[in-house]
Amino acid sequence: MAGFIGKELHALDEKGRLMIPARFRRDFVRGNGVVAENKRKGSDGSVDGIYLYIMKAPDGSLELYEPDVWQEMKKTLAGLSDFNPEQRLLKTMIYESLDVVAVDRQGRIPLSREFLDHAGIMKELVIIGADTKMVIWEPERLASVVHDNAGKFAALAGRYF
Repeated sequence: MAGFIGKELHALDEKGRLMIPARFRRDFVRGNGVVAENKRKGSDGSVDGIYLYIMKAPDGSLELYEPDVWQEMKKTLAGLSDFNPEQRLLKTMIYESLDVVAVDRQGRIPLSREFLDHAGIMKELVIIGADTKMVIWEPERLASVVHDNAGKFAALAGRYF
């Protein structure tokens, strides 16, 4: 199955919710049995729904992961030692930056003030499909990162491709 690909400009609604772009919702709703595995009881225990993992990334963006993708990352984290100070620190920093959000029937997710502040998002945002995850940016912050690093693209691409 193809991953999340593309870029879209969106805005938060009045309650701070983000509408996941329809093409990305179709991907995780239809993809490889994810609907059946990507279920979790609602906080009141009455409704099952789709959920995503959200993480504050060190670059000032937010990352959204489907549960099956996050489970693979979780396996790697579980292999790190709590007795190695660097590995313990990494686990602490990742789990401090992580939360779970439910996708409502309209395809929206709530974004907490903590996560919005981390990303500098007031209203407008950009969602980038980055294959196994969706990355959320404040538009001006993204434009600045791309502009400031445009000269590095050829060297980075040459190093990794």
